[in-house]
Amino acid sequence: MENNKELEQLIDAACDAKTKAYCPYSNFRVGAALLGEDGKIYTGCNVENGSYGLTICAERTAYTKAVSEGCKKFKTLVVTTDVTDRFITPCGACRQFGVEFGNFDVYCVKPNKTDKFQTTSLNLLPGSFTPNDLEAPKTNQ
Repeated sequence: MENNKELEQLIDAACDAKTKAYCPYSNFRVGAALLGEDGKIYTGCNVENGSYGLTICAERTAYTKAVSEGCKKFKTLVVTTDVTDRFITPCGACRQFGVEFGNFDVYCVKPNKTDKFQTTSLNLLPGSFTPNDLEAPKTNQ
């Protein structure tokens, strides 16, 4: 990310989103902030459900909000939790969801807002299945 002020805004937005998490079952709050190429920040928090399979992660909430508002290209994703002794990265479903929209920076940030782990959406999911795979040559055999 080329702009530290922009990254600080994303971290603050992710931390704010985390405060809105609905997680009565796991008590594991997650906040995400996604910077679209349109310059807007889209936030998300995890929303749990008594039927666990219906739970939605913070990252997928942010992606869905962005797409529903017309943004499908992203620059940066920031994810934060309350865990202090390690970096928490997006789950497998969120990793696959993210690479659908290309390769962009991903920051995992501890609650103190200063400890950061930086990677990219494609590095989080080596060998990922992307929309390009749908265009690959095929056989009917």
